[in-house]
Amino acid sequence: MRRLFAFIISLVLTITAMGQTLNVKVGNVVYQFPATQTGDMTYADGTTLDIMGKTFTLSDVSSMTVDDTEVTDNLVKVEYDGASAMVYVAGNVARYVTPTVDGAHVGIEQTNTDAVDGDEITYQLSGSSTEGSFSLAGSYKCTIALADVTLTNPSGAAINITNSKRIQLSAKKNTTNTLTDGANGEQKGCIYSKGQLQIQGNGTLNVAGNTNHAIKSGDYIALKNLTLNITKAVGDGISCNEYFLMESGTVTINGVGDDGIQCDLDGTTSTGETTDHDDEDSGNLYVEGGTLNVTTTAAASKGLKAAGDLYVKDGTLTINTSGNGTYDSTDRDAKGCACLKSDANMEISGGTLTLKSIGSGGKCIKADGTLTISNGTINATTTGSQYKYSSSATASPKAIKSDGNMTITGGEITANAKSHEAIEAKGSITISGGTVKAVSTSDDAINSAKEMYLKGGNVTGVSNGNDGIDSNANMYISGGKVIACGARAPECGLDAAERYYLYITGGTVMAIGGGNNSVTSTSGSQCLLSTSSSSASANTAVSVKNGSSTLASFTIPAEYSTSSSGRGFGPGGGFGPGGGSGGLSCLISCPGLTSGSSYTVSIGSSSASCKASTSYSGR
Repeated sequence: MRRLFAFIISLVLTITAMGQTLNVKVGNVVYQFPATQTGDMTYADGTTLDIMGKTFTLSDVSSMTVDDTEVTDNLVKVEYDGASAMVYVAGNVARYVTPTVDGAHVGIEQTNTDAVDGDEITYQLSGSSTEGSFSLAGSYKCTIALADVTLTNPSGAAINITNSKRIQLSAKKNTTNTLTDGANGEQKGCIYSKGQLQIQGNGTLNVAGNTNHAIKSGDYIALKNLTLNITKAVGDGISCNEYFLMESGTVTINGVGDDGIQCDLDGTTSTGETTDHDDEDSGNLYVEGGTLNVTTTAAASKGLKAAGDLYVKDGTLTINTSGNGTYDSTDRDAKGCACLKSDANMEISGGTLTLKSIGSGGKCIKADGTLTISNGTINATTTGSQYKYSSSATASPKAIKSDGNMTITGGEITANAKSHEAIEAKGSITISGGTVKAVSTSDDAINSAKEMYLKGGNVTGVSNGNDGIDSNANMYISGGKVIACGARAPECGLDAAERYYLYITGGTVMAIGGGNNSVTSTSGSQCLLSTSSSSASANTAVSVKNGSSTLASFTIPAEYSTSSSGRGFGPGGGFGPGGGSGGLSCLISCPGLTSGSSYTVSIGSSSASCKASTSYSGR
């Protein structure tokens, strides 16, 4: 015992004199104490040694050595090497960190409840193991830094965090990190955090989930800067509660068995969005920047799904779904895939969105509440057919759909649907700005169940099987440029349902179809011209002239097919007023027209004189 005591005294004198580091090794854990910090070391009863508040039972100590290792305060390093791992603990946090090592499975018990020396503890993982893991329990926030670590846990989560505080998971700059969990386990994700999870860094993180989700948090997830590749998940790529926020970075999600990113409520009542998201439990999903690439293949899967509102403020989003529709026995309803899905409202105010859904019943954008688009570039395409479980349970493919009102004030929007509507709202539709082009092969291009207000912007609706633009209540056109191309009679370019009315009081309007709905009234200089033509085909130029002065000009959209637009074009197949039986009617309204005056309407190489009127009786 005297010899041991003398040895310890010698170590103390050595590290004090030379300013070095005392390394206390206990199994596969090394505690590193810099000489400048150790102070007094208490040796008691011949059995224990206390250094900086950390008490060691000497019989557990494998070795005590002195060297010139530099120690970074608040840092715990975990180094994996095949079937084993070593843990190095900085002396200033040694009293708060209790590691256990079983082969390459490392567990940490962290006991501090406040910052240590003004900072939080960082756990840095490096090395490689095909039979290892990292688990963390505690009651104070901390950081897990990934520094070129490749880790596979064949029987559970690769990283399992039961600490319910905020955890920062950081992929260090210029590192590539790969995490994989085992199949048929009980874990909720390859990466699981009970508390808030902030995923960031300037490195790369690859994740594969073989039992459930790839990344799962019981709280919110915030993501920025890093490159995240989710290569597989039996469940969702990313699943969280409260809210999800992507600020920047590049995220690619493939090979998932359910949704790309899903956010649920944690409680039963939403707080709504809060300032800086403090104490927020909304189920909201926010995309504010970065690049997001999501591909899903499962039936009725969603690219992004929010239990609350969904906001896209910026970024580049490319989302593809290919799964077919299915019947949800819980909700007793048929459901299809969706690239973007909110159970409440959706707002798009920026970004570039390329969305495609090819399965039966699929949608690109689906808001159960209201949909508001104020900016951004959106290209939405659906190519699937209707999914039908029964006569009362069907899911119809739509490029853009809201169950509530839809408001568009800006942006560039292109919506294409092979079957059913390209743009549909179960409430009203209001368009006051931006460029909107909707094309449907077999149904209405743009459809509202309630009133439609076209107040500004450039709006084009093309249908080769139904109406170009259709309102099931009154339609009001007061501004902007509107081009509406519909199919053969009785379908119309512009259609307000029977017993409702179409009002044109402003804007520049061209409507082509087998028939055009009656225009109830115009106002001021806003009059109407009606004609028909055999020359009205895709890419044809259309103009209205008063003498040599052009009042309005249009180009019939390239997607318009006259082969589905009636049996003939005007009386005798010629070009003249009235449309004719089975003809293709063209209705034009623009500023500068005077009721009773005649103007020249040119469609392609044909032209005719037409008299302006303040109303028009269609079909």
